[in-house]
Parts: sequence; C-alpha cells; structure tokens
Amino acid sequence: MITLAVDCMGGDHGIAVTLPACRQFLDSHPQAQLLLVGQSDALRGLTHERARHVAASQVVEMGDSVEVALRRKKDSSMRVAIQQVKDGAAQVALSAGNTGALMATARYLLKTLEGIDRPAIATQLPHARDGATTVLDLGANVDCTAEHLLQFAVMGSALVSVLQGRESPSVGLLNIGEEAIKGSDVIKQAGELLRRAGESGALNFHGNVEGNDIFKGTVDIVVCDGFVGNVALKASEGVATMITGALKQEFSRSIFTKMAAIVAYPVLSALMRRMDHRRYNGAALLGLRGLVFKSHGSADVLGFGQALARAYDAARNDLLERVRTQVARAAPVLAAADVSPDTATTASPGF
Repeated sequence: MITLAVDCMGGDHGIAVTLPACRQFLDSHPQAQLLLVGQSDALRGLTHERARHVAASQVVEMGDSVEVALRRKKDSSMRVAIQQVKDGAAQVALSAGNTGALMATARYLLKTLEGIDRPAIATQLPHARDGATTVLDLGANVDCTAEHLLQFAVMGSALVSVLQGRESPSVGLLNIGEEAIKGSDVIKQAGELLRRAGESGALNFHGNVEGNDIFKGTVDIVVCDGFVGNVALKASEGVATMITGALKQEFSRSIFTKMAAIVAYPVLSALMRRMDHRRYNGAALLGLRGLVFKSHGSADVLGFGQALARAYDAARNDLLERVRTQVARAAPVLAAADVSPDTATTASPGF
C-alpha cells in the first residue's frame, strides 16, 4: 500500500479540484491510500475507507513569500503534508501550492541528499515521437553553476529510469547550438563536466541540444537552469493552448469546415490529446531526502489526478532509492567537479 500526503488547500482552486481528483484517484488505484491535509471543515467533502484527514489550520497562499510560509505558517497544509513524509507516515507528498514556498519548506524539513547541492524541479514535455522529454530544472534555481547542471543530469537520469523504464537514458545540455564551443562560460564548463561523466559511464551524455530538440524527442533528458526551463515550460503550454484553440475555432466556422472536422476528428482528437499539457502534470522535486511532487497551480481535476498518479508511480517504483543509488554511482564525478557550498534556492512562483 502506497501512502500519499496531499495538500488539499494549495493551488488556484483548492478543494474544488483536489478533493474530486483524490476521489477519482482512490477509485482507480486500489493499492493507494491518502492523507488529506487541510482545514477540517473543508475536508468533510471527501470520506473514503482509504483516506484519512490530517488537520492543518493554515494555508500558504499563492502570493505568500518564502519567509511567510516558513516562519509564520508553521501549521500550513503544505508544511504538514511534507511533515508526513519526514515522519514516515507517507512515502510522497503532493501540493499545487506556491512553488517557492514548497521548495523552501521541503528543503528545510527534508534536507538534501549527500552529494546534491540544490534540489531541482523536473517534469515532462510532450515530443513528436508520441512520448515526452524530461526537462530540469523548471524554476527552482534561477542561477546555476556547471556543477549544479551535472547534478541535475544525474538526478534526471534516475527519474527517467524509474518512471519510463530506461536503464541508460540519454542526456542533452540545452544550448544555443550543438557545437561544444557555443554557449556561456557556465554552459561550456557544464558540457565538459557532462562529457567526463559520460566517459566514466556515470551518464549517457548525448551532447548539446537546442530548444527544438525538446519537442523532437532527440534525448530523454534535457538539462538547463531554472530560468530557461521555466520559460520553456510556459512557452510550450502557451503554444499547445493556442493550437488546440485555433483548431476548435477553425472547424466551427462553416458547414464545410464542420464536415471536414467530422472526417478529420480522429486525427485532430489524437493531436489535441498529445498536446494537452494536463496529461504531463506532476513535477518531481529531486535531490531531497524524501519524495515531494508539485502540481501546476492552475491544474483542473484531470491535471491534478495526473500529478497524483505520477507521485504514486514514483513512490511505488522507489524513486528516492534510485536517486540515491545514481548519486552514489556518480559520486567520484560529482566530487571531482568540486561543488562549492550553496546557501539559497531561488524558485520561480509561476510554475
């Protein structure tokens, strides 16, 4: 039985989304049980034999600062959910709340794994080969060193190995060109570290990739700093929304386009489903001594349900132990990179 601790109050919609999604998840996952964390009155909308209510008197709002979340809201649903993981009551926590607050709280309570300097946010973006590319970081770390990017590659490899069953997933470094001489000094240094890691067998490093390679499916994993990753995420969601909206509008203009829509419906339906970013909702906070997943703040019931399923799969397949193993395997390479001490993580509140 896998136990998930769910922050039911977080996100743009709170219990209006989280509780229906939790009910559907329980119905479809008989080997799962949920700890529903939130204000007692709000949680009364869901009772289930495999769900238990855990009271939390406060809510971290989407606009709250990290300081407010950590110091003034010590009984928030977000913090209490993560505490369940720390205490061993749950294998994984999930929240749709404020990204910066979630990362800071998770890092404060759970700490980072040995050999990992900064946690990273990783999720999947759909590509043309009817699959998805795992991208990290997506907003936890705006400024990264070359050593941090190496760590992201190691953790991303473990994630893809667990969730997609790939024993040696390929890693690409996001750059403005494929040539090793291109990019900033940090990117060039990161490329050199990743090449060494590839030569040692710690990683399957493909080389530099460009932005369009994310959607081509050129590699299994794309590594970048959080600023670039968050922009790529939002851009992909915007393009998908624009295309699906344009298709729906175009095929409602006249009788001829409606007839064409009927003929093309199977193809269009498959295309829109593939581009639906809700299907890929659920980002892992990698590098912590416990599993925490982040749902998009604006997720609907379908999207939050996908995040629940992704968190469940990660716990069921022992993602945390796989990350530990991958980090230990890459320890000589990470140590040789000489990562300097780090004191701050800057998270993007827009994930």
